Amino acid sequence: MFRKTPAETPQSSTKTQQTTKPMSSGSTFSVLGGDTVVKGDVSASADLHIDGRIEGDVTCAALVQGESSEIIGTITADSARLHGAVRGMVIAGALVIGKSARIHGDVQYDQLSIEQGAQVDGRLSQRNSEPKLLTAD
Repeated sequence: MFRKTPAETPQSSTKTQQTTKPMSSGSTFSVLGGDTVVKGDVSASADLHIDGRIEGDVTCAALVQGESSEIIGTITADSARLHGAVRGMVIAGALVIGKSARIHGDVQYDQLSIEQGAQVDGRLSQRNSEPKLLTAD
């Protein structure tokens, strides 16, 4: 009455689950931890949270950079919340530069918020804005 056939043992059922269960490809959030170092470009179609170090360009939908993070390269994102060190250009739609951020490079944005204490060593310019020519009249 309580006898299990070999096909019903926990080992074989677990093995069957592992091989037949599909991997979820609908992930919309990726995290690179504090102990991660990437040498090369990072591209994600979804949101990205970076706590580690990236030596390369970062392209994603939305970026959140942790305070201890460092990115050496160009950042391109629809929205970005920067709290760590950046050495390179930043191109973002909605951009928040946190008080712990240290940016060394030019910044292009559509919407910008800078918290008191943030450091930006570069030019700030709004994207899609027409350059204004000064004329001597």
